[in-house]
Amino acid sequence: MSLLVKETQLELRRKIMEALGRAVANEELPAEPIPDFIIERPSNSANGDFSTNVAMAGARAFKKAPRAIAESVVKNLDLEDSLFDKAEIAGPGFINFFLSQQYYTEILKDIADKGEDYGKSDFGKGKKVLVEFVSANPTGPMHIGNARGGAIGDCLASVLDYAGYDVSREFYVNDAGNQIEKFATSLEVRYLQLYKDGIEMPEDAYQGVDITAHAKAFAAEFGDKYVEAESADRRKALVDFALPKNIAGLERDLLQYRIKYDHWFKESSLHNDGSVTEVIDKLKSLGVTYEKDGALWFKASEYGNDKDIVLIRANGLPTYIVPDIAYHYNKLVTRGNDIAVDVLGADHHGYVPRMKAALTALGIDAGRLNCVIMQMVRLVRDGETIKLSKRSGKAITLTTLLEEVPIDAARFFFNLREPNSHFDFDLDLAAQETSQNPVYYVQYAHARICSIIKKAENEGIVIRNAADEELNLLNTSEELELIRHLSGLTDEIITAAKAYDPAKITHYVIELATLFHKFYNAQRVMCDDEGLMQARLNLCIAVKDTIKNILTMLKIDAPTSM
Repeated sequence: MSLLVKETQLELRRKIMEALGRAVANEELPAEPIPDFIIERPSNSANGDFSTNVAMAGARAFKKAPRAIAESVVKNLDLEDSLFDKAEIAGPGFINFFLSQQYYTEILKDIADKGEDYGKSDFGKGKKVLVEFVSANPTGPMHIGNARGGAIGDCLASVLDYAGYDVSREFYVNDAGNQIEKFATSLEVRYLQLYKDGIEMPEDAYQGVDITAHAKAFAAEFGDKYVEAESADRRKALVDFALPKNIAGLERDLLQYRIKYDHWFKESSLHNDGSVTEVIDKLKSLGVTYEKDGALWFKASEYGNDKDIVLIRANGLPTYIVPDIAYHYNKLVTRGNDIAVDVLGADHHGYVPRMKAALTALGIDAGRLNCVIMQMVRLVRDGETIKLSKRSGKAITLTTLLEEVPIDAARFFFNLREPNSHFDFDLDLAAQETSQNPVYYVQYAHARICSIIKKAENEGIVIRNAADEELNLLNTSEELELIRHLSGLTDEIITAAKAYDPAKITHYVIELATLFHKFYNAQRVMCDDEGLMQARLNLCIAVKDTIKNILTMLKIDAPTSM
């Protein structure tokens, strides 16, 4: 929560404790230890600005009905010289507190004082977080699932940064293993088909047009040099030629999507520096492996997984999980990150308990690994789902998506739902410039305020910091509701960081735009009362700056005119 909200809540807790102390001193309540109680912000502002369950929490200790306890607390409250106006008892004994007008004034002053830092906190200060996301196989272009993962991962990293964590973004390059073998096979077949007849592409190979393009580019440079070469030499030459181009393409496309990684970590480095062998040796030395049917198994079932898993196949080759274990050991131990966040596709549900079991066996707190499971995306146009075909290679990629819809819309839309929910991406809506488009709606609120400010300046009005007595004039329901929502930004960012859910921020800013439009339609900003006009202009600027801070955090433009 913002410092002001936090201080206000702490002040309220002190006031409640003092009231309980007076009630005990007056023998209205017995001298018993005060039980834990909560103070929260009601979702309905009609129930006050803060509410406490202290009366219900104390019923057993004080041996009194909650309503009677609440009456004693309210009777002994001293709200003088505080930011609270009054307290009311509701229902069985809830106590609702209503803030004074000065509190709302202090919120606006706080926003003006913090400027572009409003919303930031030190909640996660001192903790290093590594967010790994997208990590698409470098064997082809990024698909629509990667587009969602990119928007979620990048915005989540920004949310964590605003919440005070030391954040790094990482792309894990799967440049080893079965996918690369399949990539080599696909390239080899397409290359040989340029010179020989009757060579068929295996059904499980990569069918995309990018494979053919790589093969033709390779042939243009090397000709038939590798047609009669050993298959291993030919495959290595093709992969060495095509893979760096694919990785560079991934980086280029992600930069276009406004995603810049701090690290590109290659799986091959774990094989080359001995990390894969080292993690197997660690697990062996800990006595958590056994041999069966010629393979090496990990006793994962003893560490929370539903069954044991193979580490080394009977042919001596490690399974895919081994370099992944080494990679997470590298994240959390070798590089000393406090928390690792993986943004994973829906098909990785079983992967999480396996990885947590391995970390636990290695003596690492598995709670330091947090996995965000992301559900599939359906693309919709004209109300119809667009069918994608992997076999034909005619899938909509990240780059083709960005040719159809603005980057702002793509990043905002993919964060409209929590990651673990299915999502229909409406291509028509994302391209619309109407209030039905949520990102346009938010951006329009920012542009509208810029227009108000420009109009005021054109009319010779000098906008200044309003005095307290002027800001105290902002007392209509629309104004108070708007300021109340503004006060919750820091808390909302912390909540989103704790839940690993950037959608909480898009929901917050949509609601902020809605409340601003409601205020604008109900109250005249450019009114005859100079003090009230300055106060409302200050309120508009607070909303504008808050919207800009949020859009900047999400790497979305905040236009000044639309």
